[in-house]
Amino acid sequence: MTVADRPHSASNFRPPPLEDPAAFRMSIGEHLEELRWRLILSLIGLGVAVLVCMGLGERVIVWFCAPLIRGMMQHDLPPQLHYTGLSDLFMLYLKVTFICAACISGPWTIYQLWLFVAAGLYPAERKMVTRYIPLSIMLFLTGLVFVYMIVLPLSVTFFLDFSDAIPLPAMATSAKIATTQPLPKIMEVSGDPLVPQEGDLWFNTAESRLKFFFNNKTRVITFGPENLASPTLMVDEYIDLATTFMLVFGVSFQLPLVILALVSVGLVEIDFLRKKRRLVYFVLTIIAAVIAPGDIVTSMMALLVPLILLYEMGIWLAMWSGRKRAMAAS
Repeated sequence: MTVADRPHSASNFRPPPLEDPAAFRMSIGEHLEELRWRLILSLIGLGVAVLVCMGLGERVIVWFCAPLIRGMMQHDLPPQLHYTGLSDLFMLYLKVTFICAACISGPWTIYQLWLFVAAGLYPAERKMVTRYIPLSIMLFLTGLVFVYMIVLPLSVTFFLDFSDAIPLPAMATSAKIATTQPLPKIMEVSGDPLVPQEGDLWFNTAESRLKFFFNNKTRVITFGPENLASPTLMVDEYIDLATTFMLVFGVSFQLPLVILALVSVGLVEIDFLRKKRRLVYFVLTIIAAVIAPGDIVTSMMALLVPLILLYEMGIWLAMWSGRKRAMAAS
């Protein structure tokens, strides 16, 4: 049964058989119909994921902000982010919900696109692609984890340390005077009092926040370090930076597979890649400086070092794949 014989309807739709493309011909109209159904199924999967993630948006925002909050607390800054527009936080919630849904439905979308593309590939080509899909997913996830565990904390620490190093000018520093009476003490606790009394004042060491109880509500007193400048960090700007970091690193971590593909199709030789290491390292440095978001120090170096290691991994992977093909041919 050929594709032309198969009815294209929602009730009778099923994936095309993965057979030899020489015996599997489709007209342009049939290709477009096939692609339309794959896109419809992908959008259905995305819609279901959006409904599931509607209840996870707030938790994902908190998860994204955790590295920044930890860094702020280490630098004695109030662990609180800000927004300027009335609807900014709601729009951020929708954006994070969509990003989370796209990640969850990503495998389903890739599977639908693969069913569309695979019909035009020979069995050997399909085998090569499916062999390295798990490695590609693993490399992408490794890039995301690398950003969250290493790059974001390093970047936050670098910038906050830099701001701490700039003191107030001498004319703005108040003089030290002797006190004739003892100053009031602020109680330090590792949390909030269970039953605070009206007018109680305390410092929550777990949250690095100065709080007081007034009008039956716990309120926070904002304070900052004795520096020339104190940051007012926007939650939407930080999450945009974090997601850009993750996307750039996730895609960059596909470098070994790019090298393998170039060697497999004969565009470059392994010996050429070995001889041109210094030139490649220089090019990778420029690429890291251009595509790395944020500062040009920590983010660039955090991207450059993995790129160099991934480049060497790509050479090794191409050698291993070449040996395996040679053994299969013999």
